[in-house]
Amino acid sequence: MATLHDIITRRTPPVPWEEGDNIPWHDPAFSERMLAEHLNQDHDLASRRFGLVDAHVDWIHRVLLHERPARILDLACGPGLYLNRLGQIGHRGVGIDFSPASIAHARQEAATEDLPLHYVKGDIRSVDFGVGFDLVMLLYGQLNVFRRAEASAIVTRSRAALAPGGIFVAEPQTFDHVRNSGLADTSWSGQSSGLFSEQPHLLLTESFWDEEGRTGTQRFYVVDAASGVATQHSLSNEAYGDEELVSLFSDAGFRDVELLSSLTGHAASDEMLIVVART
Repeated sequence: MATLHDIITRRTPPVPWEEGDNIPWHDPAFSERMLAEHLNQDHDLASRRFGLVDAHVDWIHRVLLHERPARILDLACGPGLYLNRLGQIGHRGVGIDFSPASIAHARQEAATEDLPLHYVKGDIRSVDFGVGFDLVMLLYGQLNVFRRAEASAIVTRSRAALAPGGIFVAEPQTFDHVRNSGLADTSWSGQSSGLFSEQPHLLLTESFWDEEGRTGTQRFYVVDAASGVATQHSLSNEAYGDEELVSLFSDAGFRDVELLSSLTGHAASDEMLIVVART
């Protein structure tokens, strides 16, 4: 908890990562609200809308997997939007995510359709991945939310989890997107409810770019309208240039590291790019 005095006397700029690893994905109430955003078809802020997910799954199935049944590891899988669709067309796999509501939703959907999928609630920095996968996925900018050393360890462990000839497909945020997010203007808004609270509150958001560390940090203060009590959350993202991304995967033992524009093979926004790395 924080007070208004804490907000006024806050350290500016913050030290990246010093105020916490991430927003509270693991909190049950927060994860329920985030799940609603994942499933919301009015925007692409938490997950893509289903039509684009379908197009991505089609591309993964045809281009990466050559329409052959595969065993897939989906890291930071969210509510299973990608893995469940891949299960529907003959693939098997494991999904890992930190959010209890997302994992519960993914499990329920998979069980309803009797899909050959297993979902694990856990932190991908520490959960055992297993071995023998044909494809590992880490999509929608999640690579950037980890410190560089942690991201390197995740990539190295993913390499070990792959069978010979396996593929890792990652979708990091572009360097410019992380930088521009860190340079965004400070904002505030009054909300009757939202991602950070179901109660009326004031949301204060400020962003920072650390040029030397190549890290963007967003700081959120949620001020409850009834009590005036403030809750603080911070989120940092590492920015990677193209050459640094290639080195990250090459140093982990991958070969043929390729950068693509999107998961459909067509031009996409400037927010994400695709890394396809082969063992």
